[in-house]
Formats: sequence, C-alpha cells, structure tokens
Amino acid sequence: MADAPTIRIPDDIKPADGRFGCGPSKVRPAAVSALADAATGFLGTSHRQKTVRDQVARLRRGIAEFYSLPEGYEVILGNGGTTAFWEVATFGLIRDRAQFASFGEFGAKFVKSVKDAPFLGKPTVRKAEPGSAPALVAEAGVDAYGLPQNETSTGVAVPINRVAGADEGSLLLVDATSAAGGLAVDVAETDVYYFAPQKCFASDGGLWLALMSPAALDRAAEIKASGRYIPAFLDLVTAIDNSRLEQTYNTPALATIFLAAEQTDWMNEQGGLAWAAKRTAESAGIVYGWAERSAVATPFVTDPALRSNVVATIDFADGVDAAAIAKALRANGIVDTEPYRKLGRNQLRIALYPAVEPSDVEALTASIDYVVERL
Repeated sequence: MADAPTIRIPDDIKPADGRFGCGPSKVRPAAVSALADAATGFLGTSHRQKTVRDQVARLRRGIAEFYSLPEGYEVILGNGGTTAFWEVATFGLIRDRAQFASFGEFGAKFVKSVKDAPFLGKPTVRKAEPGSAPALVAEAGVDAYGLPQNETSTGVAVPINRVAGADEGSLLLVDATSAAGGLAVDVAETDVYYFAPQKCFASDGGLWLALMSPAALDRAAEIKASGRYIPAFLDLVTAIDNSRLEQTYNTPALATIFLAAEQTDWMNEQGGLAWAAKRTAESAGIVYGWAERSAVATPFVTDPALRSNVVATIDFADGVDAAAIAKALRANGIVDTEPYRKLGRNQLRIALYPAVEPSDVEALTASIDYVVERL
C-alpha cells in the first residue's frame, strides 16, 4: 500500500487540466491571455473612465444575452460578492418578513443575515438535511422568498419556480452563485437572480451580479424612500444607479470584470445557456455514472432529481480515505477536490462548470480509480 503523496498517476490517464475547484474555479487560459493583451489600456485605469465602463457594459450585455433577459429586467452589479449581496438584500429588498429554503451552509448564511436584522420580522425557515431540499410554500405576510438554486456545500440543485399562491407583490430571490452559467433557469420565474462570477463564469471573486425584475427594482426604490438606514456600501439603489452608468459605486477588481465578460462572451459564442447546461449535464453524467458503477464510491445526493450538474459530491465507503485520495490527486496536479469542510463527510467535491472539459472529468474518474487501487 502506497502513501498518498508517493503515488504517481500516469500522464496518459490524467486530466489535461487538473483544476476542479468549486470556487475560485478554473479560468480558461484563453481568457487570461485576453486579459494580458488588454492589460496596458485597462488594468490600472480609473473605473469611471470609458476603458473600464466599456468592459462593464460588455459584461452586462453578455449576461442579458445569455439569459434572454425578459423585458424590464436589468443586470445590476456591485462589489463584495454574494456575501455582500445577502446584506444588500437584507437592507434593500425585504420589507418585513421573508421565508427561506435552507439546505446547506450557504443558504443558511442569508437566513442568519435576516434573523440578525433588528428592523425585520422573524423569518420562516424551511430546512432539510444536507443532501436533500425543502420546498417554499405560500405564507400570508411574507413579502420575499429566498433559496439557493444550487447548494455549493452539498451538491444539491433544485428547480426554480415562483411560489404558488404567494401574496401579490412578493419577491422571489434566488441565490445562483454556483448555478448561474451552468444550470437551466427561466429568469422570468424569479425577481432577483443573483450570483458571483468565480464559479461558472470563470472569473475571480469580489463582485455580485443580480438580474432584477421591475418589481424588484421598484421594491428597492420603495424601501430606500421609506427612510430605512442603509449603509452606503450596501445601498441597492446606489448600485442600480451606477450600473445604469456602466460602473460600480466604488472601485471594482478590474480583472474580475474582464474575465467574467470574457467567459460570458465565450459561452454565448458556444450557444449560450442551452449549450452550457448541456455541457455540465454531460460532465455530471460521467461522474455520477462512474460513482454508481464503483464498488467504493456513491453519489452523496441519493435522489437523482436533486443531484447538481455543476457541483458533484461523491461519498466513499468506510475503509477508503477520501482525504488521502484528494492528497494523492493534489500531488499529481489534480487540485481542489476536497469536500466542503463543514459538511464533515468522507467524500470528494468536484466542480463541473462549463470551463471544465468533460474529457477531463472522465480522466479524473480514471485517476481516482488508479489512486484507490494503490492506497
């Protein structure tokens, strides 16, 4: 039996690119080259100037095209990533009461933000154990419903539909951080479809994007006009106003904007959301099919209908050390397959984002088999 770091996987079975991290994710080399080519006139320039605003406009146009944005919806962006947007939504989108579907670490974080807000009523939280998911249900007095489309910590994905029977004027807020760009969705079924670009959009973190319906835009203006205290950095109306000027309120990470725009254009050139969703489904079929055939591995999410096509979580049998597998893979340049730390399971977690080649997913499964045989 070999020690994990000493196992050498033959080059002919290893992935051509060994990056399988769930965020930050693989950035295509072509996108990095494009950034390098544009660097002289872009990096190190003012975000109020045309050079940067053109890239913001390019990103917003590309996202609108990718999602066939419904009439009246707008692409809004700001700094801070999804963690910041939970606070933005807490201050600027929920009037009083919210209901959440919480089935993993990231969904729970938005719940905590709302629970801690002294100016909001106590939210209703519909919970499920990791690996499964609850449904939202209509509830009188709830003015905003929220859920993740894809729970990055567990590899559970759910369909997105408006809540049947919900009060007129209530909003549906969808955390799409690891789903956006890789899972099919009808944006018209949402009021705010928000995400950060360091996953399917193959960029760096530090930015949030939100596809906002006319009702959500109106809600933000209504709450702002109510006189509620809103910190300037978290002021959604300020973000909306600046986005319409193709800029952010304060200085953004310019590389993040450029790389996200580059990835969006690339995916649009391939065929847009339909192409991206088909590609991730292909990769998911490879990894789940391998796990179901394996004598030592099995998909963590037992219900095939809830298995994510962008984040696969694979459990291993007792006696097979997933941490040792990940360590051996890392020693061979196959990186970031470790599970979400707080889930505490004997498993690997594998990103299946559009930038990841399905052939590399196939090679990853062969590499895992090679390692398991030698541990």
